[in-house]
Amino acid sequence: MGVKAVKRRKGVPQGSPLSQLLSNILLNELDKELVKRGLRYVRYADDFSIYAKSERAAKRIGNSIYKFLKSKLQLPINREKSGIRRPKDFQMLGFGFVPTYKKGEKGKYQAVVVKQKWQHFKKNLKELTRKTTPMSFDERISRLNLCIRGWINYFKPASIYGKLKKLDEWLRNRLRYCIWHHWKKRERKRKNLIRLGVKPGQAYAWSRTNMGGWAVAQSPILGTTITKQRLAKRGYIAMANYYRK
Repeated sequence: MGVKAVKRRKGVPQGSPLSQLLSNILLNELDKELVKRGLRYVRYADDFSIYAKSERAAKRIGNSIYKFLKSKLQLPINREKSGIRRPKDFQMLGFGFVPTYKKGEKGKYQAVVVKQKWQHFKKNLKELTRKTTPMSFDERISRLNLCIRGWINYFKPASIYGKLKKLDEWLRNRLRYCIWHHWKKRERKRKNLIRLGVKPGQAYAWSRTNMGGWAVAQSPILGTTITKQRLAKRGYIAMANYYRK
């Protein structure tokens, strides 16, 4: 099978590492213009959005910037992908907007994380806490913390405290499940429960339980022994607390 090389005379191949770099170099002039006009905007490579208080103002700004890009920077605008949108219908770089619903704040919005980004984050956390993944508990915690810090630092401008608190509960149970699975043998489970303060008779009963591992992880026997404080001592970063800092 032969491969034919084609000489590119115009533009940069889509997905090329150079694409974002060249966009930032060229559109630096646009940034200066938007700052000079006192406009609020967000830009990532060649994708940008400008925020206005009314539809009328948005149309005026849009037409003006269109002329600036076409005449001064000689750049074409994709009219199909461009347009005026209300905050609740707009997403960019993983962020969306919802009304605040607070008294005296009519017409105001707050940033939120779009559903797909939450799903992807939870999927990554699930992979790192899969009980069958061969890694030490310390390594698991270290990799989890890297993932948590990176994601929260990126999405910190959004309102995510409530969801992070619920996700924390789920993730702590995932870690308890990993620990329970790691103990494996019944006698080892019994001894470890006693070390954690469980009475011998109760420890014996739980070490012989027919309950599944996930059910045990959510039960009071692990919730009151492998506590939030103990997990924190092992290095686990509580997501809701990290976000508030």
